[in-house]
Formats: sequence, C-alpha cells, structure tokens
Amino acid sequence: MTSSTSLFIEFAIEKKVLQFGDFITKAGRNSPYFFNLGKFNDGKSLKLLGEFYANKIIDTKIEFDLIFGPAYKGIPIVSSASVALSNKDINAPYSFNRKEIKDHGEGGQIIGSPIKGKVLILDDVISAGTSISESYNLIKNSGAHIVGVIVAIDRQEKGEDSLSATQEIAIKYSIPVFSIITLEDIVNYLESVNGFNNELELIKNFQKTYGVI
Repeated sequence: MTSSTSLFIEFAIEKKVLQFGDFITKAGRNSPYFFNLGKFNDGKSLKLLGEFYANKIIDTKIEFDLIFGPAYKGIPIVSSASVALSNKDINAPYSFNRKEIKDHGEGGQIIGSPIKGKVLILDDVISAGTSISESYNLIKNSGAHIVGVIVAIDRQEKGEDSLSATQEIAIKYSIPVFSIITLEDIVNYLESVNGFNNELELIKNFQKTYGVI
C-alpha cells in the first residue's frame, strides 16, 4: 500500500466518505462499510479529490484526448481533475453529460468540450456498471472511443457470478479499469492503525463471502 493510498483512505474517513457500520448495498447485501463520494462537498475536499484523480491519471500513463465524467457524481470529479491536471501543465479538455437532453439554449446532452478521440472516463465507483454502459454508447455514437476508466474505489465484490462489476466492465469493453483504492487497500490500512479491530473483522468476513480476491 502506497503513502498516496493511505492518505486517500485517511481523507475519506475524515470526511465520512468512507463509513463503517451496517449498510444495505444496491445488491441487497449487508455491508460493513459504505463509500459515498458525495461527502467530498466543500472546496478544499474537491481540490484534494481532483489531485488524487490527476495523480492516478498520470500514474496509469494512459494516452487520452479528453476526460469524461458521467452525470452526476462524475461531474465534480472530472471538473476538479481537469483543474488539478492544469496545475501539472497538462491542459486536459473535459466534458460531462446531462441526464436529459436539453431542447433549448445550447441544447444537446453534452456540456464541455466536444467528445472526440481517445476518451478517459472518471467516475466514483462501478456498481452495476450502468453509468459506464451509458457513457460507452454516448461516446461511441460521437465517433470517439474509450481508452480506460478510473474510479475512486474498487469494491472487489462479486456481481451475479464470480466476477466483480469492475472486472465485468473491463472484459465487456476490452478496456483497463483503474481505482485510487480497493477494498483490499482498506483492509491493509485498518490492519496498520489502531482502533478498528471490530470493523476489520466485519470487512474480512464480508470479503470471505462476497470478495473476488
């Protein structure tokens, strides 16, 4: 686990983005943790979030022409990441979509730079993969193509079969999927600090039942 990974987990716990308790997932499972990127809801948090995404983009060495954020969580992500990249002398065009097509004013479904060339998608987490599938169709219909996806967390949790939602997307669209942290990173972090023994045990039990690692 890198220092950057630890810093992101600490950041997420501090802002209550990463919470421990008893939660119900979209799949109807009882989960001992919950990750809600929407809790990064102030200027300082958004600035730091953008920096984490920008660093991950650079680390992957993916060549891209545009970064794209699926509505709605992807909008602040792609906006803050674009600013963070500019501070590293990388002027990255960005765009995001509306949930509904606007029929007045500038119209259309896309806000920001025109979608073209190599597109890198930034999102919060892949659950059912719905937003990525919608983005794929939108980008393909624009004549561009996806070169990869970066999310904040890979839950490393089985879907309907033995693969995780992240793995399913990677295979379905033949693209790499990266994450800033994984559930295994969270486990490693909790093992390295004091005060989380109960949370650690519950997450490890969850991994044994639903994990793909």
